[in-house]
Formats: sequence, structure tokens, C-alpha cells
Amino acid sequence: MSDKPSVAFLGLGVMGYPVAGHLARAGHPTAVYNRTTAKAERFAAEFSARAAPTPRAAAKGADLVFACVGNDDDLRQVTLGDTGAFAGMKEGAIFVDHTTASAEAARELFAAARAKGLGFIDAPVSGGQAGAERGALTVMCGGEAADFARAQPVISAYARAIAHMGPSGAGQLTKMVNQIAIAGLIQSLAEALHFATRAGLDASAVVALIKNGAAQSWQMENRAATMLAGEFDHGFAVEWMRKDLAICLDEARRNGALLPVAALVDQFYAEVERLGGARWDTSSLIARLAR
Repeated sequence: MSDKPSVAFLGLGVMGYPVAGHLARAGHPTAVYNRTTAKAERFAAEFSARAAPTPRAAAKGADLVFACVGNDDDLRQVTLGDTGAFAGMKEGAIFVDHTTASAEAARELFAAARAKGLGFIDAPVSGGQAGAERGALTVMCGGEAADFARAQPVISAYARAIAHMGPSGAGQLTKMVNQIAIAGLIQSLAEALHFATRAGLDASAVVALIKNGAAQSWQMENRAATMLAGEFDHGFAVEWMRKDLAICLDEARRNGALLPVAALVDQFYAEVERLGGARWDTSSLIARLAR
């Protein structure tokens, strides 16, 4: 018997599968649920975990229940109702949501969890699939400080950086800041590489030099080479970035923030989608310049 908290994980996509794997490898008794049952069964066989037919069944008896699904509606589907996780969680258990969702949904589910004697932490992540696989994600958390203190040691199994950002919804708001910053960075890098190429420079040599100065960024370090090669079959999909930017722009309409660059980049991503790039990496912004 393990002396570590038992966990359940809902959603075994490109992020959820490796994150759940880190929890299992860290010695946490693990149950999993996925809409595609075969993937849950594969995970169970690989990590000696328990595959469950519903979120409720996966959550039964777990100390912490984690989720990483697609959007607000997916999140409500795995938490609420007769087959949702909240119906199966024991009193005092904590739900940790790694979905990038709206702050509104986080607050709604926080209230629903509290009404059942449960904790709820909105904890979106940054670092992409590679960060999930390496166990090096940045985790931004909102909710009660006491719940965060209990969850933090478990989350540390796959996090490089983790912080409590404030009350319910603060984690999702922090993730919005992250996505707004990334959108502008990728567009700027796309324009810079496009300009270098049109100017007759060796763009790869330019990047090798300027990445040592003030222009350096994660995007430049990890995406410049594939952008120049026109390779986009990896990373975070355009359609998911558009989902995230829609959340950011909707929140901005509520709080009065002005996001002209984010709104423009969202339109540029719509052009990439029309080029057939809905599943391309977000760095494919350069494709619309190279036509």
C-alpha cells in the first residue's frame, strides 16, 4: 500500500497522459478516465493504474482528482451530474483543473465543489507537450490557500514552477496573461524571420546571433528553426490557441482591458485556419507571410 495520496486523472490527451504518468511514477495510487476507453486501458496497463468507465467512478475514494480536458463544456461534463467527478469524490477531496478554461467556469465549479464539501483549484499550465513529458510545467493556481498547500506537493511531480495566484479564477486569469504575451511574441518572431529572409540575410545565422541579446525568447529558441523550415506538425494547435484567445478577449470585454494586438493575431490565426492549418503549431503564423 502506498503512503502517498491517491489520485484520479480525467482526460488523457497530449498533456494529460504524460502528467498522469508522472503522478503514477511518483507512487500515487492512480485511477484514470478518458472518453476513449482504449486509451485509459492502455494507460492502466502501462502504469499499473485503474481504468474507470466514468469520471465518478475514477474519482471514488481519491484524495485529489485532476482534469485536463478541452474547454468549459468538457469540464462541466466531467465534474457535474450523476456521472461527474463531484458525485463520486469523498468529502474534503480536492479537484485540480489543468484545463485552460474561463475564469467564470472556474468560479462556478469552485462554488459547486464547496457546496459538496470539496476543494477546487483552477490550475492551467504552460510548457506544452514537451514540458508535460519532461515534468517541467508552469502551473498557475487559483482557489483557497489551504487547498493549494495540500495539492502543491503532488503537483510538484510534474511542475518546474508552481504558484498560488489568488482566489478562484486567478489561475485562469494568469493563463490568459500568458497566452496574450505568447501571441504577440510569435507574431513578432514571424515578422522578424520573414523580414530577414526578404532582406537576403541568412535567417538562421541571424537567429543564432540575436538570441544572445535582448530579442531572445522561448519561441525564438524553440521555434525559429522549424518556422524557417515550414514545419508545423508539432506543438500547440492553432485551433486551441484561438480557443484560448477567445477566452482572453471575452474576459477583456468584461474588465475593460484593451487587447488590440491579441485581437489582430487572432484574426491572423483565422487566416492560418483557412490555409488548412487548424492543427498546425501556433508558430505557423509565418505561413501567412510566406505566401
